[in-house]
Amino acid sequence: MKTKPKKRKLKFDPGNFDLKVKRSSAGLGLYTFSEIPKGSCVIEYVGRFISQAEEYTSNSLYLFEVNSKVTIDGRPKINKAGYINHSCRPNCEIEVRKHRVFIMARRNIKEGEELTYDYGKEYWNEHIKPKGCRCLKCKTRPR
Repeated sequence: MKTKPKKRKLKFDPGNFDLKVKRSSAGLGLYTFSEIPKGSCVIEYVGRFISQAEEYTSNSLYLFEVNSKVTIDGRPKINKAGYINHSCRPNCEIEVRKHRVFIMARRNIKEGEELTYDYGKEYWNEHIKPKGCRCLKCKTRPR
């Protein structure tokens, strides 16, 4: 009797993790209610592809520049990953593959943790630095 080969999970297939939006130190954040193993694809950052002209006139804070020609407008209503906040000590990182943006676990993430990634120097300097960083690392740093 032949058995069917198991369908192999691709590295960039988001896992079936229990993710919920709730209050965080930076407003709303995305939390996991299941453990996430290191290296797992947590979620994909999705949204509408916009033109360069639209990128410069948009007021959205959820623009993700994939490359010099492709930008995703990932407003949270259509994109749960848009609720992931910045951290200077993140538990996730970004992987870009074929104009798609995936959020990957940098380490094992425990149930109940907020998901975070580093938004990058340009975003940090323009939007976070002027108001002060509210990530857990910076909030607990002695002054």
